[in-house]
Amino acid sequence: MKSLKLLVIIILLVGTTSTITAQRNIKVYPKHGTVVTTLYQPRLVVHKRVNFHFSKGIWYKARGRKYVVCAAPVGIKVRKLPVGNKVVVYSGKEYYTYNGVFYKKKGRNYIVVNV
Repeated sequence: MKSLKLLVIIILLVGTTSTITAQRNIKVYPKHGTVVTTLYQPRLVVHKRVNFHFSKGIWYKARGRKYVVCAAPVGIKVRKLPVGNKVVVYSGKEYYTYNGVFYKKKGRNYIVVNV
């Protein structure tokens, strides 16, 4: 009976450890409207006379000295997509997606599109 209890405890500990290890690789993206104070290597992109900041695949608008997470504006161009983007074929056309935003390659740029 003691060996059965010991076996159950070992299984529970191993299962808990593997669950904790698996959760380390989960990325959580901020919701639209979230305010942050600093960005990691932001790129300034001007679209229709509005300044947007692009950092780690997330779009921001400046509000004073802070930044507000916003939706990716359709038609805006970026030169480089973040690492981890995926290629998707939809209706026979190739798109790139990252964080729920779809991009179409045009020349050297990637343009945000609605799919």
